[in-house]
Amino acid sequence: MSVEAEKAVLGTFLECPYLLKETILTEAHFSDPKHRKLFAAMKRIAQQGDEPDIVTLSTTEDVADFGGISYLNEVSAFANETKFDQYETLVLDEWKEREKRRILVVAAQENWSVEKITTALTRLNEGRTTDHHDINDLLQEVAEAPWAPAERKMGAPSGISELDKMLNGFNDSDSIILAARPSMGKTDFMIHFAKNAGWSGYLPIVFSLEMAADKIRDRLIGSIGGFNRMKLRNPYHDLSEEQKRMWIEVIGKASETRMQIFDGAGQSIADIRSKIRKAINRFPDRKPVVFIDYLTLIRPERYYGGNMHLQVTEISRAIKETAKEFSCPIITLAQLSRDVEKRSDKRPLMSDIRESGSIEQDADVVIFLYRDSYYNADADPRVAEIIVAKNRNGAVGTVQVSYNRNTGVIQDLYRP
Repeated sequence: MSVEAEKAVLGTFLECPYLLKETILTEAHFSDPKHRKLFAAMKRIAQQGDEPDIVTLSTTEDVADFGGISYLNEVSAFANETKFDQYETLVLDEWKEREKRRILVVAAQENWSVEKITTALTRLNEGRTTDHHDINDLLQEVAEAPWAPAERKMGAPSGISELDKMLNGFNDSDSIILAARPSMGKTDFMIHFAKNAGWSGYLPIVFSLEMAADKIRDRLIGSIGGFNRMKLRNPYHDLSEEQKRMWIEVIGKASETRMQIFDGAGQSIADIRSKIRKAINRFPDRKPVVFIDYLTLIRPERYYGGNMHLQVTEISRAIKETAKEFSCPIITLAQLSRDVEKRSDKRPLMSDIRESGSIEQDADVVIFLYRDSYYNADADPRVAEIIVAKNRNGAVGTVQVSYNRNTGVIQDLYRP
C-alpha cells in the first residue's frame, strides 16, 4: 500500500505541480529511495520556477536515479488530483508506522525511559501538523493593541449593510448555512452574496449541484441589470431598447465578479476540495468564498445504507474541515423540513433544518430566509427577512431587505 500511495502522490505532483507548494510532505516521508530522489528533484525544479513535468525532469535530471522515463510514465498513470488528500494521508500514516517501529527498536536497544519513548512518539504527530501556537507568541501579537489603532478586519461582504454589521461579513474558516423552504429565494440570495464578494476582490466559487451554469449566469445578469428573468429566455425579442443599451455594461459588471461555477451533479467533498484548489491556483491574488447549492445533493464518500442522518453528519463535518483548511467561508444552502408549514408562525427554527443535529453543531452561522407574502396575501411582497438564528462570534437577529422575485435584485430596506 505504501509504494502505491507514494506513486499516486508523485504522479499527482507531475500532473498538478502547484500541489508541491501546498504539501506538508518531505523526502523523509517516502519509503522508496527512488521516490525520495524524485520528490527532491521535483521540489528543486519547482523552486527554480519551472514545472517539474516528465519533459523537464528528463532534460534537467539524471532520470536513472528514479527509474528512468518508463518509471516516470508509470508513476504518472497513478495521478488523481481529486484523491490527493487521501493519498497524502496514506503516505504520512505509513511513515508514522515506520518511525514508530524504528523508535521502539532503538528504545529497546538503548533502554529508553517511558517518558522519552512517549515524547518521541508524540513528535510523530507534531511532524504532520502546523497547529502548534505558543501562548507567549500569541500574546505578543496583541500586547500593544489598546494603544495601537488598527483597521477593523471584516470578512467578505454580503452586500446587505445590516447583515454585515451583524456578522462582520463572511469570515475565514466559517461554515455558514443558508436555509429556507422552497421558493423563498435561496439561489437569488446566494448569487447576491457571491457577486458582492467578487466585486470586493474575493473569488466566488459556486458549486451548483442542481441548477445548470447557464441558469446561474442568467440569474446573475438579471440581478445586475434588473431584468425580468423571463425576458432572458429570448433577449433579442423581449428586452426593451433601453435594456439592450445597458446589456454590454451589465455583461461587463458580471465579468468583474470573476465567479467560477461548477455545475456537475453528485459532486463529493473530495471533488469540491480539488476544484477549490484549482481555482485558488488560477487566481492566487484572490481569497476564495465558496457557495454550495445545496447540502443534501453532495455525494458522501461512503454508502450509509440510506441513513440520511449519518450521510449529512459526514458532509457537514467535511464542509467545516474544508473551510478551515482553505481558510475561507463556505456558504451552503439547505432545505427546511415541512414542519414549518404546521405552525401558525411559519418563520423557521433551528429544528426545522433537515437532519439538523450535526448541521447545527458544525455551522458557525445559520441564516434563514423568510417571506411573509408567501403565506399571507396582505403582506408586502417586496420584503424578505434574513433571520440569523446562530452566530458563533456575534449577534443574532432579523434583517429586512427589499427582494424582487422577478429580477433577483436584493437591496437594503430603509424605513422612514
